[in-house]
Amino acid sequence: MLDPAGGPAHEPWHRWRDVPGPRGAVAAAVLAASPHNTQPWDFVVTDDGIDVYSDPARDTGSVDPFGRERDVGLGCALENLVIACGPRGLRPTLALLPDGGDGLRVAHVGLAPGVPGTDPLYDVIDRRHTNRGPYRPTPVPPAVLGALAGPDETAGSLHWIDEPGRRAALGQLLVDAAEALCADEQQSVDNFAWFRATNDDEQRHRDGLVLDGQGLSPLELGVAKLLPPSSRTEGDRFWIDRTRDVHTATAAAYGVITTADPEDRRAHLEAGRLLQRIHLRATAAGLALHHMNQITERIDREASTGAPATFAPRFAALLPTGARPLLTFRVGRPVRDGRPTPRRSVAMVSR
Repeated sequence: MLDPAGGPAHEPWHRWRDVPGPRGAVAAAVLAASPHNTQPWDFVVTDDGIDVYSDPARDTGSVDPFGRERDVGLGCALENLVIACGPRGLRPTLALLPDGGDGLRVAHVGLAPGVPGTDPLYDVIDRRHTNRGPYRPTPVPPAVLGALAGPDETAGSLHWIDEPGRRAALGQLLVDAAEALCADEQQSVDNFAWFRATNDDEQRHRDGLVLDGQGLSPLELGVAKLLPPSSRTEGDRFWIDRTRDVHTATAAAYGVITTADPEDRRAHLEAGRLLQRIHLRATAAGLALHHMNQITERIDREASTGAPATFAPRFAALLPTGARPLLTFRVGRPVRDGRPTPRRSVAMVSR
C-alpha cells in the first residue's frame, strides 16, 4: 500500500475523539510515543478508574535490558490518558506504582465526574508523530526551547544541548552508538524484530517501526515500498547512514532528560510524562521531535553484560555533574511533516 495511514492499523488515529468516557481516555493513551512503537501497555477500565499495566511480552530485549525505555513509554501513555480526561468531563487522580516498584501495575487513575474542560495539548494528540526526516537549517531560539518544558518541568531534569560544539559532540556520540548497537549481534537482532517491512506485517501486528515513519521523501518512500524488504544488515546500514547524514546533520538542538537515580522506576514514568508534554508542545509550536536513545541503550547494554563503560563517561562529559541520562531527542523545524504509525485499538489493549 503506497498511501500512508490506511487500513485498520491506523484507525485509532482517526476515531479517538469520538470514544466517550474512560475508554476515550484510553483511546488517547494508545496514540502516545513508545520505544520502537512497542506499545507496552494494557488497561483495565471501570467507570471510576483505569489501571495501567506493563505488558512484559512487549519489550525490546537486549536493547532495553533494564526496562527503562519501556517505563518511559508507559509514562507517555499516562500523560495522554490524563490529558484526555478533562474534555470528557472526568477529573483524574493519578497514583504511580500503587503495588510498589516491582509490580506490573504501574498506575491507577481514579476518575470522578468533573466539568468538561479544554487543554491545548489535547488538541494536538493526533498530530504528534516522531519525525525522523531532515530538519531545516534554522536555529530554534532558547526561549522557544525553554517553553517546550512548560511550567511543570521539575528538578532540572531537562537539559538542552544547542551550542554548536556540544551539539556536534553529541551528534558524533549518537552515530558511534548506532554503529556499536548494530555491531552487537543480539542488539541488532532485537532491534530489527520490531521492524514491519510490509503493509501486511503492519496491519497484522499494528505496532513497530514502519517505512512511513522513517522520514523519507515521497519519492524515496514510494521506491522503498516497491522494493523487496530489506535484510537486517541492510536495515542496520540504512539507520547508521541516516543517523550520520540526516538525523545528527540537521538537528537544531538536542534535549536530554536525566535523573539522579536511573534505578528509580517512578522517575522513568515521570520522565515519560514530561517527554510526552514536550512532544505535544513541540507539535503545537510547529516543531519536529525525534527520539534518539541509542546512547543510553549502549550504556545499559554495557552495564548489563559487565563490559567496560565506554559511552557513559562520554555522555557524562556533556551533562551537569551527577545527571544520569534517561532519554535523548532532537528537535528542529521540519522539512516535511511526520507520518502516523500503526496502533492497536482500545479493544485490543483493554478489558
